[in-house]
Amino acid sequence: MKKALLYLFYFILVMFVAQWAVYFVWMLASGSSVDDVLRVFGGGNAAAITPAMTVAASALSSAAVIGLFAWRRFAPMSPVYLRTRQWGVFFWCTVASLGTIIPSAWLQELLPELPDLSGDTFKAMMDNRYGYFVLCLLVPFAEEVAFRGAVLRSLLGSFRNHWAAIAISAVFFAVVHGNPVQMPHAFLVGLLLGWMYYRTGSILPGVVLHWVNNTVVYVVYTLYPYMADASLQQIFGGNTNNMVLSVIFSMFILLPAIYQLNVNMKKAGN
Repeated sequence: MKKALLYLFYFILVMFVAQWAVYFVWMLASGSSVDDVLRVFGGGNAAAITPAMTVAASALSSAAVIGLFAWRRFAPMSPVYLRTRQWGVFFWCTVASLGTIIPSAWLQELLPELPDLSGDTFKAMMDNRYGYFVLCLLVPFAEEVAFRGAVLRSLLGSFRNHWAAIAISAVFFAVVHGNPVQMPHAFLVGLLLGWMYYRTGSILPGVVLHWVNNTVVYVVYTLYPYMADASLQQIFGGNTNNMVLSVIFSMFILLPAIYQLNVNMKKAGN
């Protein structure tokens, strides 16, 4: 457990330091004073942080996490699982990811309304030309390296019950997002990602599922930006029957995908 907490601390520290290093250098290069930077650091004049700065900061911090965890071997990385050619696993990861989106949104709407602290930031990043690369490729890989490859791997060595380890890692994963409205979905997806890591011993299936999940959000926002803040009720024109049918249809996608994953997944090296 101590190692898991240490890995979590490293993740938060690296993300924080790298992001603010980008903001500091960028603002000084743009003509801002040190006082201006410190004012932003203290929570004032947040508008000084542009979408381009946020994208660059996310890219650098994610790359720094990957580099540190690989260098220090906090999360061992090898192509062993890829060499087993478990293409069926990757396919069903994609299907499972698609099946989680509507049920997760529906469950979230059943909960009390939660504040969205970073929705505008994510929208601005998705509008950036490099937003897809960072949000859908680099960030998912960094998070899988840290939360499954390091944190969960350590927890699995500390708990006899693997579901206890998976649940704790999912809680960490949800909380670190720092945005209450994202936490329920992050926790549920964290359970699925953790189970996949436990069954395979590899972060690659999780990277695929994570990539598909983020890509769907990105594509929907790009094609239908007006739907970004819409609820399922609003999307389905207030027709509850259609909304329920969409949830049921999604479950007919998700449950068979999980079954197929359970049948097909193998530990790396087996």
